[in-house]
Amino acid sequence: MTSHRPASADPDSADPDSAGPGDWIADRMSLIDASGIRRIFDLAAGMDQKVDLSIGQPHFETPEPVRRALAAAVEAGHNGYSPSPGISPLREALQQRVDELYQHDDRRVMVTSGTSGGLVLALLCLVQPGDEVILFDPGFMMYRHLVNLAGGTCVTIETYPDFDVDVDRVADAITDRTKAIVYNSPGNPTGAMDQAGTIDDLARLADRHNVALISDEIYSRFCYDLPFHSPAAANPRTLVIDGFSKSHSMTGWRLGFAHGPAEVIDQMIKLQQFTFVCAPHPVQWAGLAAMDVEIGAHVEDYRGKRDRLVERLTGHFGIGGGAGAFYLFLEPPGGNGSEFVTRAIENGLLIIPGSVFSQRDSHIRVSFAVDDKTLDAGAELLINLATGSRA
Repeated sequence: MTSHRPASADPDSADPDSAGPGDWIADRMSLIDASGIRRIFDLAAGMDQKVDLSIGQPHFETPEPVRRALAAAVEAGHNGYSPSPGISPLREALQQRVDELYQHDDRRVMVTSGTSGGLVLALLCLVQPGDEVILFDPGFMMYRHLVNLAGGTCVTIETYPDFDVDVDRVADAITDRTKAIVYNSPGNPTGAMDQAGTIDDLARLADRHNVALISDEIYSRFCYDLPFHSPAAANPRTLVIDGFSKSHSMTGWRLGFAHGPAEVIDQMIKLQQFTFVCAPHPVQWAGLAAMDVEIGAHVEDYRGKRDRLVERLTGHFGIGGGAGAFYLFLEPPGGNGSEFVTRAIENGLLIIPGSVFSQRDSHIRVSFAVDDKTLDAGAELLINLATGSRA
């Protein structure tokens, strides 16, 4: 990899007019390409009024018991560092729930600084330079960037057109350099879910080849057409990353958790001590309260919004995904996602091109995690754009 540093070994010979802070930046930062999403934000900045179907977070308020628990924790003085693995009451409650689900002797829990923080810890602990990591396309863009930052090589397997994982293709992609598979069902950006049999086959494949299976389960509470099924049910060595952000509308609170083989969790805790230090301390007490809050009404609300949007858009778009999470992955007329998004923004509708999540630019991601008025306005704009009408 070419360095940004001047070629001369003599620092006194460097041209002070050409040197600058850009020379300090590590080469690895060039592996993160944020141009796609930045372009959307730049276009959206000029919008006076917009209908926003781009957001990847719940629209409902954080439940009141959770808010009260946070305030109480702050007032009680839980504002300093917590132990790096998390406060004992939350860890014990999570451990009990995990043990009831899986009965694995070697499954240990830790609290992380959001699900994203858990992914950072997992991939930095597991992936070495030259290791291959299997990812699915389309998929959450963070996976690719974190693998690159760890020095790994992304091996991408497409799931178009139905967004189902083909386990035979995964088997063909495994080599002696394969270190991990990152899996997400229900998935972002599609909302697609695999059948339990497919998930179990993938889990057993990873186990047979001694490949780490990292299961991102942040959308596990939002399942509409199939019950949630974790690969940990078939592979006791699965490393699960989960959290409270989506289920309890706590995206800004940065509270997640991970559970998996004790040997791996121990290393993640060690790395957390020297990176995030701990998840936000008072928020952990709020997370403990969140475990007793039922969110079934919100899940049913999103099921209804999904059904409503699908009904309105059928015949205008190719409709994919939506079995879980709160997204539809749509193929617009003409099959060019970026062009459609540009026109949408010009007409006051903010959505995300599929190219942000994929090597293809054939789809758009639409979120239905909005109020009904916004959903109806967004559906109307989408239909107008698809049929060539002006909004």
